Amino acid sequence: MAQEVRGVIAPGRNEPVRVETIIVPDPGPGEAVVQIQACGVCHTDLHYKQGGINDEFPFLLGHEAAGVVESVGAGVTDVAPGDFVVLNWRAVCGQCRACLRGRPWYCFDTHNAKQRMTLTDGTELSPALGIGAFAEKTLVAAGQCTKVDPSVAPQVAGLLGCGVMAGIGAAINTGNVGRGDTVAVIGCGGVGDAAVAGASLAGAAKVIAVDIDDRKLETARSMGATHTVNSRSTDPVEAIRELTGGFGADVVIEAVGRPETYRQAFYARDLAGTVVLVGVPTPEMKLELPLLDVFGRGGSLKSSWYGDCLPSRDFPMLIDLHLQGRLDLGAFVTETIELTDVEKAFERMHDGDVLRSVVVL
Repeated sequence: MAQEVRGVIAPGRNEPVRVETIIVPDPGPGEAVVQIQACGVCHTDLHYKQGGINDEFPFLLGHEAAGVVESVGAGVTDVAPGDFVVLNWRAVCGQCRACLRGRPWYCFDTHNAKQRMTLTDGTELSPALGIGAFAEKTLVAAGQCTKVDPSVAPQVAGLLGCGVMAGIGAAINTGNVGRGDTVAVIGCGGVGDAAVAGASLAGAAKVIAVDIDDRKLETARSMGATHTVNSRSTDPVEAIRELTGGFGADVVIEAVGRPETYRQAFYARDLAGTVVLVGVPTPEMKLELPLLDVFGRGGSLKSSWYGDCLPSRDFPMLIDLHLQGRLDLGAFVTETIELTDVEKAFERMHDGDVLRSVVVL
């Protein structure tokens, strides 16, 4: 039987979000209903609200979430009612050319729930990243549920569903940071700080954090940065070279998603070094680089999708590291809030006052 729950919707481009009654249908084949316990306020949700993703309003926002499976539909065997799960927005198919080549993190046929959640008047909602977790309960594809150790706090576990996984994965999975490497991270918001933490976890000898905000640089130090550069007052390329013996970093992670910061990343890497783009650009942005420099510097220019993660592999591993005291996921939580506070959380995010606000239900 369909259920009525509270959820946060974005009714139209740049309109304030509001709490509405949401109709959540019973799960169909391959689907699950999850009772949400916590959901982080991610910058991607703000992009949805601003119309920066698409114009399929109204959106049911929220996607960086953890909770308990309440019910499952026919054919679901990987999760069961009562399982504590982190939600992911890339449910791999197992059958596409990427999956069959052993690269499921590039799955080209990820899927979401086929049924739609609605408002009480029947208006269909577009769930953010196929999840829609600023709600007491949500309907997802069962493959979007990843079981993890239930002893972890939900407000910490949910962060792996997007930003923290994107940053840690950009360092460990995409950048292949190893022991003794030098790493620079440009942009120290939630994703950038997670990349700093990931590089430190991987054993990097030097982790250089770059931002224009001294508050963010101080936070990056607490995440494992060994050096900081305020690029508002200092040329970051020259500073990174100076800190790496004049050569540049082995891996430079760009966590802003702008042409000017990508150029900085490109020129701040060592010859044959690696650039990882994990910051999300907007559709109109263009990049111009001398092709001879691309050829002459060698190395790798990579994009990192969701930290190139495989949720079934990476989420439990990172939760275990957190429970062992080796990865402080709690450091990413600035505040816990209620559903009614999401609009204010977006304002604080825009002003750079928080690393992560987390809705707790």
